[in-house]
Amino acid sequence: MFLRERNPLSNKRPLSVAGQVLVLQLVVMAVVVFAGGILTVLNERSNSDDATRREVTAIAVSIANEPSTPLAIESDDPTSRLQPETEKIRQVTGVDFIVVMAPDRTRFTHTTVDLIGKPFSGNIDRALQGETFTETYVGSLGPSIRSVTPVTDASGEVVGLVSAGVTRQKISDQFFQGLPLIIGVVLAAFVVAAVGSTLLSRRLRRQTLGMAPAELRTMYEHHDAVLHSIGEGLLVFGRGDEAELVNDEARRLLDLQEGPVSLASLPESMQQMDTGIVRGELHLTKDRVLVVNQDPVMWEGRRLGNVLTIRDQTELRSLMGELDSVRSFAESLRSQAHESANRLHTVITMVELGRPEEAVEFATADLELSQSLIDRLMNAVGEPALAALLLGKVSQAAEQGVELTITDDTAMEDEGVLTARELVTLVGNLIDNAIDASKESDQPWVEVTVRDADGELVVRVADSGPGMPPETLKAALRRGYSTKSGSRGLGLALVTQVIGRHRGTLTSEVTYGSVMIATIPGSPS
Repeated sequence: MFLRERNPLSNKRPLSVAGQVLVLQLVVMAVVVFAGGILTVLNERSNSDDATRREVTAIAVSIANEPSTPLAIESDDPTSRLQPETEKIRQVTGVDFIVVMAPDRTRFTHTTVDLIGKPFSGNIDRALQGETFTETYVGSLGPSIRSVTPVTDASGEVVGLVSAGVTRQKISDQFFQGLPLIIGVVLAAFVVAAVGSTLLSRRLRRQTLGMAPAELRTMYEHHDAVLHSIGEGLLVFGRGDEAELVNDEARRLLDLQEGPVSLASLPESMQQMDTGIVRGELHLTKDRVLVVNQDPVMWEGRRLGNVLTIRDQTELRSLMGELDSVRSFAESLRSQAHESANRLHTVITMVELGRPEEAVEFATADLELSQSLIDRLMNAVGEPALAALLLGKVSQAAEQGVELTITDDTAMEDEGVLTARELVTLVGNLIDNAIDASKESDQPWVEVTVRDADGELVVRVADSGPGMPPETLKAALRRGYSTKSGSRGLGLALVTQVIGRHRGTLTSEVTYGSVMIATIPGSPS
């Protein structure tokens, strides 16, 4: 992971993404919550006026529809009959005034007794026409919401009017009594929103590692440039099984398609890697030898995932294999030169001792033995590289005290299903493993057969060793595994890579010894 660079000369860092989001959220929440509170207050005020209108209308209509009301209006003393009743109703309902009046505005009832008999101040024209209406009017008690409705007799003639009202002061008092609750709800909503924004900011800070927008943008630009320019494959896994980042080189080395990359799409050996630090671990794909490193990604003591880097060492390993073969040939030639010098000195000494016949016999027998093996291999094996390899391995095994035998049925045409390099890799690794394994016996021996019959290549290598259990063979075929102590060689894994490339098989059995059999089918005609 890339870490942001801090300027040591700057004491003030830009506000992180999480901090900016928190500030923006708090501002937005404050505007939304308090605007909502104001709208709630205004709506409550409007609802309060509507409720008052409905209430005073209902009271006025109820009194006007009472049968006793027109009779009282037409009586000799309307006030004595109506005033006590209207006051009781006013006290029960909580309105500020109930006025019963004549069509000429003369009041028969009023909360203020001194105003009885005086004209009603307000609009009554619509009521005289038989309509019930409400209005806001400044009357004797101040601004009020009032309702005016007609009172009719049995013939339907308007004989009086009823008005009921509530002053604006009382409506305001009732509204302000409920205002603390509204303010409390608004403040509680803001507190809840602020707490939620803070928690969201903390989560966002963890996800963005506390970086500012400019830092994130710079990191992305650097990431994008580096990921497309580095020569190593790079995969970044989080806590899940899907890769969060895969560069082009990783897709090429692992033959990954475009799109999401899951852990299951990686080679089996990489799926089974430890989750800790891995250094220089060898893994094989169908066509490549890869060196994999792995490091955990940590932030503030928490493990965020793993970073895998992959390097291609296919060509390097092939060259190293060829170099080993050349080194083996050189060692074989050195030992043969040393042995030839010893034999030559022996022949010369025998001649000097006056025993020329025995000297000729000694030289001829040794030459016939070596030449016989060379002639047989050159006639049976058409591939010079394989013949040279087998001759070299015979000498190499003899130096280590191992008897290596090339069976008489060894035969291969010069044009096989494998290239010379693949053939040397396959046979050479099998023989090397067999030589090492045979040393565990008292009389070590190795037997090699390379046969090309009907286009199918069969390589059989037997040795006097203890054999390889199935689970050990399975591990060896999985990736750079070796049974050699202190060695990290690719061993049978390289053999498996060649076999898998040509859809062949590799089996092991224990019969007359430990036997490894590699079979490569011929190309379809």
